[in-house]
Amino acid sequence: MPLPDARPARSPRGRTAAEAVYAALRDDIVSLALKPGSQVNEKAIALAHGVSRTPVREAILRLAGEGLIDIVSKAGTYVSRIRLSALAETIVVRKALEEVTVRAAVAHATESQIIGLRAVLARQVEAMAAGDQAAFHLADEAFHEAIARAGRFPGIWTLVQNVKLQVDRYRRLTLPQPGRMALVIREHGAVLDAIEGRSADAAAEAMGRHIAGLNLNLEEILRINPSHFEEDVAAIERIVA
Repeated sequence: MPLPDARPARSPRGRTAAEAVYAALRDDIVSLALKPGSQVNEKAIALAHGVSRTPVREAILRLAGEGLIDIVSKAGTYVSRIRLSALAETIVVRKALEEVTVRAAVAHATESQIIGLRAVLARQVEAMAAGDQAAFHLADEAFHEAIARAGRFPGIWTLVQNVKLQVDRYRRLTLPQPGRMALVIREHGAVLDAIEGRSADAAAEAMGRHIAGLNLNLEEILRINPSHFEEDVAAIERIVA
């Protein structure tokens, strides 16, 4: 009689149940489908995904390690609020990393890659016209990833993804602000023009200005969505300084 397979069961796409639940929960948290501060119900998640509670717990522990879920002893499990201290640090780190990738893109981007970036920018324009914030966000991600790949630094984009989780939730809150999507498109256009013009200094300056621009309207975002954030007056002062 063959021994039972001790490996975790995998879906047709090769992911374990825990990985699938993790990916779905992470997307819901980052997209704000699950609001900061809302309770996480293991039983309901298990039923929704057709799995036992064990892979759900594994996914929750992984998300807790990333700072997206808070497990409070004897109180429950909650989607973490956006930590302003983490937001401030992430903006600094992302700005430094993406200034490196855009300088490299100036040196190495092919004509077809530049055309590809123009196409991504066109997708953002279309998403803005349609009022489709989800599509706009996806195109935004594609634009920054394409720059890293054009610069031959795809690994740096992986690093950026790992550190920008708090920023991604905050970015979703900025998109409904009047003029925000149009501003992002203008800033992306300036970055792309500098890449096409082969000006590393101009590209880095435009990218730095774009990333640092996340600080704009922070106080307004906090006023509109106070329950989404973990209060930290010192962090606010660092960000808006």
